[in-house]
Amino acid sequence: MTPFDQAKADNSPTSHDRWPHLRFHLPYNHTTSTFGDDWFALKAEAFARFFGTPAFLIGQTLVVAIWVIVNVAGLTKFDVYPFILLNLAFSLQSAYAAPLILLAQTRQSDRDKALADADARHREEIAKSAEQRQLQMAEHTAQMAALLKQNTELTEITRQLSERIEALTLEMHAKVLAAN
Repeated sequence: MTPFDQAKADNSPTSHDRWPHLRFHLPYNHTTSTFGDDWFALKAEAFARFFGTPAFLIGQTLVVAIWVIVNVAGLTKFDVYPFILLNLAFSLQSAYAAPLILLAQTRQSDRDKALADADARHREEIAKSAEQRQLQMAEHTAQMAALLKQNTELTEITRQLSERIEALTLEMHAKVLAAN
């Protein structure tokens, strides 16, 4: 089970907290399956997708070729030359295939729009977050510069005090030696 499916199954109020990378996509989760989530819907979607595969085209070509060869060669005469039954089979196939394919395309378009919207909101959130982080970094840089300046000033004061202590120590030492 993918994280998206786990988040889909997770109805707890904290599912956005558990799956933060999907927080913009979860509201559009209902569009993930073209025809729904029941058995028929899944089979219908698989059927609609199968129509565009090379396996379907090769299989259909083989069936038509065998159909024509069998009827033209005279092995059987269930559908003679104008191939009316074959034409009827193609019409029936088209009658079922076209609505399934159009429905799949429409739902895919809806999914694409929903996911594009979710992606756009995600990018906006990332941009806001990046901008906030840049502002925080600028503040931290300014604080670091102020601390560095303060540290330099304190170091200079410490140096001056050390020099003064040294001078006073030498002066006291000279007075103590002069008193003895």
